[in-house]
Amino acid sequence: MRKMIVVAVREYQAAVRTKAFIVMLVAMPIIMGGGIALQALLSERVDTRPKRVAVLDYTGRLYDVVAEAAKWHNDNEIHDENGKQYKPAYLFEPIRGVPADRDEAAYKLSQRVRNNEILAFVIIGPDVIHPRSEAEPVRVVYQSNTPTYGDVHRWLRHVITERVREIRLKDADLDPTVIAKATQPVPVDNLGLVSRDEAGNIIAAEQTNELANFFVPFGLLMLMFMVVQVGATPLIQSVLEEKMQRIAEVLLGSVSPFSLMMGKLLGMVGVALTIATLYLVGAFVAVKHAGYEQFFPGHLVFWFVLYQGLMVLLFGSIYIAVGAAVSDFREAQSLMMPAVIFVMIPLFVWVPVVKEPTSTFSTLISFFPPATPMLMVVRQAVPPGIPVWQPILGVALVIATTVACIFAAGRIFRVGILMQGKGANFREMARWVLHG
Repeated sequence: MRKMIVVAVREYQAAVRTKAFIVMLVAMPIIMGGGIALQALLSERVDTRPKRVAVLDYTGRLYDVVAEAAKWHNDNEIHDENGKQYKPAYLFEPIRGVPADRDEAAYKLSQRVRNNEILAFVIIGPDVIHPRSEAEPVRVVYQSNTPTYGDVHRWLRHVITERVREIRLKDADLDPTVIAKATQPVPVDNLGLVSRDEAGNIIAAEQTNELANFFVPFGLLMLMFMVVQVGATPLIQSVLEEKMQRIAEVLLGSVSPFSLMMGKLLGMVGVALTIATLYLVGAFVAVKHAGYEQFFPGHLVFWFVLYQGLMVLLFGSIYIAVGAAVSDFREAQSLMMPAVIFVMIPLFVWVPVVKEPTSTFSTLISFFPPATPMLMVVRQAVPPGIPVWQPILGVALVIATTVACIFAAGRIFRVGILMQGKGANFREMARWVLHG
């Protein structure tokens, strides 16, 4: 036990005393926060050159509406409060003398797009306002050579839809104003539950913050994933380097293989919990400073730390086994792929779990041991939470799985740490686990 603790302390100090560890702690939130800030900044850095669009209107009734709406857009929607332009102007030009051959007209307009004379062109079919039959589709075609730029298309679709609706109502002798008022949507507030305080007074329900209810579980999920990747993945490199440089042979002269392996595991658990603690404290200080401390999941800190430690032990034992069984990093990458897939399972299913944390699917998937730590914390972070027996049972399942993985990793580590040359495959590793 003493030697195991010595190895654990040495591994922990070797990790946290490096400049790379400090840089990682500082850089990770900067990178994540900087990415969000950069996206917000770039969202305003758009090409403000005018977007020219040709309109071929076979109805003769819609181009003027589009041109008028574009003028209002250019006068009112493309400048900020300081008069700085942050959106492009929309310039529409009509095609005079509507050609009978629509295909030929479309080809000529396509050539203008290819020559960069216009951004796109729109063909409004003759039966858009009053279709001849329900079987025939109503055709308004927007064609361009930039399929990823959809701002003009979305704007134009809204304008034409609203104008066609007004024309249809007027032609049917219906007042569009009355229809708009009658079909106006009714706002539905999303509130929590009404409660009663100790004095018996009714406490009104508060508005539900949907963004916070999604962001908090997602933040906890990503923090656990990041900590596992930072805390457990380096075990492969550590074991493999000691094996390739014959350092392991010297270490095994003073400590048993199992004690060496467990010391490394415990050291990395300490590193992982240090990272998680620093980020949790930083998050609490940040949200408190911003006045949103009510959204900090303080009731989950215990479960988060417990599950985080078990998760690092679980996947760390797998990574140590892989590092001991192979002879170079290329072999390690191929063997660790299944473990990486198991780590990423919660990232694939977290959205339906957050939406319905008490559903049968969410409950069952959260009892799958490799995914239990992250998904159980996510389910607990969504109000009103889950029954306490579920996280307790989840801890028991993860502990049982972790013990089994550590036992298997111990046998693989004992055989593979001194093996040189060709690395082992899954069949050989299974034989080491079963027969020692």
